[in-house]
Amino acid sequence: MRPDSIIPIKYYSMLFTELGLRTELETAVSEMGFEAPTPVQQKCIPVILEGRDIMGQAQTGTGKTAAFGIPAIQMLDQNEKQVQTLIMCPTRELAVQVSGELIKLSKHLGKVSVVPVYGGQPIERQLKALKKGAHIVVGTPGRVMDHLKRGTLKLDNLKMAVLDEADEMLNMGFREDIEDILAYAPDDIQKVMFSATNTPAIRSIMNKQMKDPEMITIDKQVSTDPDIEQYLVEVRDSMRTEAISRLMDVHDFKLGLIFCNTKRQVDDLAQEIKARGFATDVLHGDISQGGRDKVMRRFRNGDLDLLIATDVAARGIDVSSVDVVFNFDIPQDPEYYVHRIGRTGRAGRSGTAITFSAGRKKKNLKFIQKQAGVNLIPIPMPSMKEVEASRAEGLMTGIVETLEKGGLKTWIEHVENMTEHGYSPVEIAAACMKLQAGSEETPAVNGSVSKNGAHQPSSSAMTSLFFSVGKKEKIRPGDIVGAIAGETGVSGDSIGEIEIYPKHTLVDVPSDQAKHIIKVMSRSAIKGKKVRVKVDEKG
Repeated sequence: MRPDSIIPIKYYSMLFTELGLRTELETAVSEMGFEAPTPVQQKCIPVILEGRDIMGQAQTGTGKTAAFGIPAIQMLDQNEKQVQTLIMCPTRELAVQVSGELIKLSKHLGKVSVVPVYGGQPIERQLKALKKGAHIVVGTPGRVMDHLKRGTLKLDNLKMAVLDEADEMLNMGFREDIEDILAYAPDDIQKVMFSATNTPAIRSIMNKQMKDPEMITIDKQVSTDPDIEQYLVEVRDSMRTEAISRLMDVHDFKLGLIFCNTKRQVDDLAQEIKARGFATDVLHGDISQGGRDKVMRRFRNGDLDLLIATDVAARGIDVSSVDVVFNFDIPQDPEYYVHRIGRTGRAGRSGTAITFSAGRKKKNLKFIQKQAGVNLIPIPMPSMKEVEASRAEGLMTGIVETLEKGGLKTWIEHVENMTEHGYSPVEIAAACMKLQAGSEETPAVNGSVSKNGAHQPSSSAMTSLFFSVGKKEKIRPGDIVGAIAGETGVSGDSIGEIEIYPKHTLVDVPSDQAKHIIKVMSRSAIKGKKVRVKVDEKG
């Protein structure tokens, strides 16, 4: 199957069936929550499986780890406890990320050993792992070269070498290391290279190291609708849900779409959004056709505030009244971005698209902006004052409309009765507005939360505390806030941001209460599990 004759494949199952890939790999991909192969995967996987050398021009975030990882695992001989695939990355962060993806992909295949080697980690740990035997080694060129010179890494049985983000490695001065490393391997190994650019230096490596490489370019120019206003909000991952809540309030969006990259993220986010008071439903590949029809009826009828979907499941959505599209995750391909934001601004209406980004993800977003020919306008996440002002403005508009309609005689009598107790009409009106705005409501989710779920972090000095429970114990923000408030007497309103990781949780608490919380909570339990609590040393 040649890359230029690729037929779009809707689901991974179709690709796996067509190529005869292991069912264990398909199971792993499904559990990771991904539904459809990206263009780089559709084009590269068949060619790599043929044993061809390839040069893929593709950015980070386009799904290239699976593009070389799936065929590498497919072709692996598990009975041969030797290094069969070597993957070189420019940074230890990318090496760790790639290793993690490969471990997930191979989880159902028994004992597949993936060993990351990089600087900044004790070499003794790497020596021990390599001595046990590794099938796949992922590393930075410097540390890989170090192991080769020590004799702790041998490439005699290598079948494939992958250069991931090759242009970055060359920019960092690793050209000699790469060439020296490949000299340790047999001449006839398969070589796979990915680079965001096709520079003279990249072509020089191709000509010297690769045999008749297949050129695969994921670099198509796409365009977006000029009537859609496109914005960028730089915010930490843990605050994206909060940002959606505030943006919905401040801009008074009535109907919105949220896009995520995986089914798992869609389901997790739906629970968080529902907890903030929004009418929410989901669309992804696990939803039956009957279920999909029901969800779409609710969406078209305006019974939902927000619909959360994956790219595949959202194909064919044509609802003219969508006010805003949120890119909760940065899409894996520029075409996905164009498709997503095209769900708003339909039928002659203007639309709004808001993308969240931070840290390393900015690189992926720059590629999308370049290919789509747009510059996303940076805007800050709205402050709580802006949220409150927006709510007040909405209430005032409703009050004016009610006054103009009249029919207030009975209510005027109630107010007159209250004035006899010493309250002025202005005070009574202010109390009604406060009650309607839900300012007294403070559910325990990520600090103080208003009635419709907007975050109200404490304004006092905060200290970050480490709690020894996390996602593995199925801990949620409400569990943390409820336990702290119940055991220590500290108000849930004063608790700030909560970040839940697999094995621990970081909680911002008022600095003047930190010692008291540590003392009490260290003797307490959360969801029946004893916890260790201390000041987060990295905070």
